[in-house]
Amino acid sequence: MTVFPEQPELPESSEPARRHALGVIGAAAGAAAVAALVPSSPAAAAPAAPPSGPSEQRAPDRADDDGWGTVPAPVPVALERWFDNDGIDTASARGGDFDGSGHTFPGEELPAGHVEVDGVPYRFPSSGAGAKNNVVALGQRVDLPKGRYLSALFLTAASYGNAAGPVTAHYADGSTSKATLGGSDWYAGSGALSATYRIKPDGTKDEHTVSIGTSEVWLDPRREAVALTLPTTNPAEANKPSLHVFALSLQPVAEGRALVLRDAHSTVSLLESNGAQSVEATVVNAGTVPVLAADRLAVRVDVDGARTVAPAPVTRLDPGEQARVRVGIRNRTGVQPGTRRDGEIVAAGRGGQAAGARRPLTLGVPDYRPTADSLATHQAPYWFHTAKFGIFIHWGVYSVPAWAPVGKQYAEWYWRHMQDKNNATHAHHRDTYGEDFAYDDFIPMFKAEKFDPRAWVELFRDSGARYHVLTSKHHEGFALWDTKVSDRNSVKMGPERDLVKELFDASRRHTPELHRALYFSMPEWFNPDQPWMGELWPPRNPYTLEPVPYTGYVSGKDYVKGYQAAQIRELIQGYDPEMLWCDIGGPNDSLNVVAEYFNHGKNRPRPREVAVNNRSGISFHDFTTPEYETYENTVVAKWESSRGLDPFSYGYNKATPDDRYMTTEEVVHSLVDIVSKNGNFLLDIGPRADGTIPEIMQTRLRETGRWLKVNGEAIYDTTYWSRMAQLGEDLRFTVRQNKAFYIHSLAEPGARLTVEAPVPIRPGDKVTMLGHGRPLTWRTTGGSLVIDVPRAARAAGRHVWVFKVEWSR
Repeated sequence: MTVFPEQPELPESSEPARRHALGVIGAAAGAAAVAALVPSSPAAAAPAAPPSGPSEQRAPDRADDDGWGTVPAPVPVALERWFDNDGIDTASARGGDFDGSGHTFPGEELPAGHVEVDGVPYRFPSSGAGAKNNVVALGQRVDLPKGRYLSALFLTAASYGNAAGPVTAHYADGSTSKATLGGSDWYAGSGALSATYRIKPDGTKDEHTVSIGTSEVWLDPRREAVALTLPTTNPAEANKPSLHVFALSLQPVAEGRALVLRDAHSTVSLLESNGAQSVEATVVNAGTVPVLAADRLAVRVDVDGARTVAPAPVTRLDPGEQARVRVGIRNRTGVQPGTRRDGEIVAAGRGGQAAGARRPLTLGVPDYRPTADSLATHQAPYWFHTAKFGIFIHWGVYSVPAWAPVGKQYAEWYWRHMQDKNNATHAHHRDTYGEDFAYDDFIPMFKAEKFDPRAWVELFRDSGARYHVLTSKHHEGFALWDTKVSDRNSVKMGPERDLVKELFDASRRHTPELHRALYFSMPEWFNPDQPWMGELWPPRNPYTLEPVPYTGYVSGKDYVKGYQAAQIRELIQGYDPEMLWCDIGGPNDSLNVVAEYFNHGKNRPRPREVAVNNRSGISFHDFTTPEYETYENTVVAKWESSRGLDPFSYGYNKATPDDRYMTTEEVVHSLVDIVSKNGNFLLDIGPRADGTIPEIMQTRLRETGRWLKVNGEAIYDTTYWSRMAQLGEDLRFTVRQNKAFYIHSLAEPGARLTVEAPVPIRPGDKVTMLGHGRPLTWRTTGGSLVIDVPRAARAAGRHVWVFKVEWSR
C-alpha cells in the first residue's frame, strides 16, 4: 500500500470498513515496464541515446485531450480447462482434497460465480460434487484473450506454507516478460475471501480461519498479451508448499489520462497529524500518461454528514503504478460517531473528476463491541506502518538456565524441552543441576540485580528501533509485573521488582519517541487450572516422575475469565501498552478483552491507536507474525517478521558463541528485505538473568543504528513499490510517496549500477547515494536505468548502498 504524507487540516468552508486483503504483489521487470524509462538527467555527463526499439517507447507527457479518459472494466478469464484440484467441499458434496492431506475449504462460506474483490470482478469456481475448482501451479500455460493489459489479478492461496515463483507473460510479437506470482498459506492469515473453518478429512470442522488472497502481476501494456505461464511449485501433497489459483482477471489499459479507484472505504483509523478520521483508497494510474504535480490531482470525500479536512494529493504516479491514499474527514455538528451514509470518494485534477467510487461510509469512530464484525473494522495503526523496526525482549526464569542446542531450538522452551527424555535439554539439566532440581528452583536465581531500564531503552533508541515489545509472561507462567491474580510473579518472588513498570517508566521518561508494547502468552504449559501441555500435567520431575509445585499459583480459578483475561486487563489498564503481542491462542475471552482494549485507547483524553497481532485465539488481527521466516514477495495486509539475533532462539542461550549471532550486515539486509515487502522487522534480544544485555547484542544493535542514521529515510515512513519488491538477489525498492524513490543494493555496486526495472524517474530528477550526498549521473539505455557510482560513493556505503531518486516538481 502506498501511503501519501498526511496533509494539514483544511479550515471549514453502511458497511464497516473492510480490512485489507492478504495479497501478494508480483511485478514484471525490465522490458515488462508499463512505461519505458525516460532520457537521461541533465546532470548526466552526456545525453542518452535515442530510443532504439519498443522497450524505449514512452507515452507523451500530455494527452491530446487534457481531460480524463474512461478505464475499461477488468476482464475475467475462464480457467475451467486448467482446473486440476478440488479444494472446496460442501456438506452434500464431499471428496475434495485441497492440500494433499484431505482438508478442504467449506463451500457454504465461499461464493460461486461472479464475485467482486476490491472493485475487481472475478469468476469464482463452483463447489459442486467432484468439481475441480483451482489450478495447482505446475508450469501450465494459460491462454488469454488477446489484448493490452496493465496487470493480471489473481485469487490465490497456498497450502503447507507460502508459495511463489516466476510467471512468464507471452506477447503476440513473440516476446516475453517475467514477474513473480505468489500466495499466502490458507491457514496462516486473512484474505479477500475467508471462511471461519476448514473441513477435515473425516468431514468434521477445524475451527480455524482459512482464506484466499489477491495477487497482482504487472504486464506490459504496449504489447498484446496472449498467455501466461504459471510458476512451477509442488503438486498438492502433505508438507510441500503448493500455489493454488482460483480465479484470474485482466485489467486493460486506457489510452491517455485515466485513473481508477480500488478498495475505497472508511476506516476507524485516525490521521496522526490532526486526529481526523481516515478514508482510504487505492489510486491506480490505468492510462498511458503519468500523473505529475502540475495535474493538481487530489482525493477527497463527498458525503452528507462529514467534511473533508485533509485531501490526499497525488503528485507523481507513473502509468501502471498505484498508490494507497488516506483522506481525513470530520463529522459535522450533530452527526454521531458510527452514523452510516452513502458517499463518494473522488479523485480530481486538471479541472475535472478523474475517478470516483460510491460507497457506504461509517462516519466517526464508535465504541467497539465484542463481536467479530465490530473488531474487523480495526486495522494496524499508522504509527505501526511507519515504524518499520522494533526490538523484541525475551526475559524470564528461562534466562537462568539459558541453554539449548545452538541453532536448533528455543532456549526459552527449556522447561518444556527438559520433560522429553529424547531432547538434549533433558540430559543437560540432569548433568548440570541434578535430577532433584526442579524448574521452579530457578525462580530465586532470577534476580535482575543489574537491570538498568534506562540503559535498555536508550540502547533501543540508538539501534534505530521505533518500538519495543517485552515478554510480560511466557509459557512458563511467570509474570514480570505485579499481577493480583497470582503470586507467580517478579514482585512476589525472584527479583521482587515490577519489571514491566520499570521498563515502561524509563521509556516514557528517557525515550518518549519509542512505542511501548507487551508480549503475553495466552496459555501456560503446566497451569493447574488449564494446562496447555495436558499430557504432561500435573508438572512432574521428569527424572523421578514425582509431582512438583506450580510455585506461587493457587488453583481453582476459571483460567480464561478469572486469570488469563484478568491479567491482560491488568496490563491494559495499569501499563497502557500500545500493542498486545499475544502468543499461541487457544481458549480465550479475546472478543471482550480486545474490544475493551481498543475502547481504552480510543476514549483516552487524546485518542491513541493500538494494535493486536494474530495470536489472541480469534480470527481478528491487525497484522500477521511469521517467525524466523519472511514472505517471498509483497504482502498487502500488514505483517511483522520476528527472529532473534541468535541463530534460533529468542531467549538468551549461553551456549551460542559470538560468531553465530547475526552479523550487522545480515540484520540490515533482513530489515531492507522485509520493509520492501510491506513488513516490519521485530528483532529479538535475550538479556541474561541479571538484566545485562550481552555485548555482542549491544554491538549489533548500535551498528544497525549507525546504518539507519544515514539511511533511515529510505526505511521509516516508506511503503513498498507497487510494481515489484525486488529485482534479482541484490536489489530492493521502497517509496516515500510524492517525494522520492529508493533503490537498495544489498551488494556493493561497481562503477555502474544497472537497474533493469521501470524506475519512476524523469528529466529534472536528482539521483544521490545516501551517505555520499553529491548528485550522481544517470541515463537510461536498453530499458534499464544506469547510475554512475564513483569510488567515493561506494566507499561511503556499508551493508546496503541506498540510491535516492528525488522527484522534481
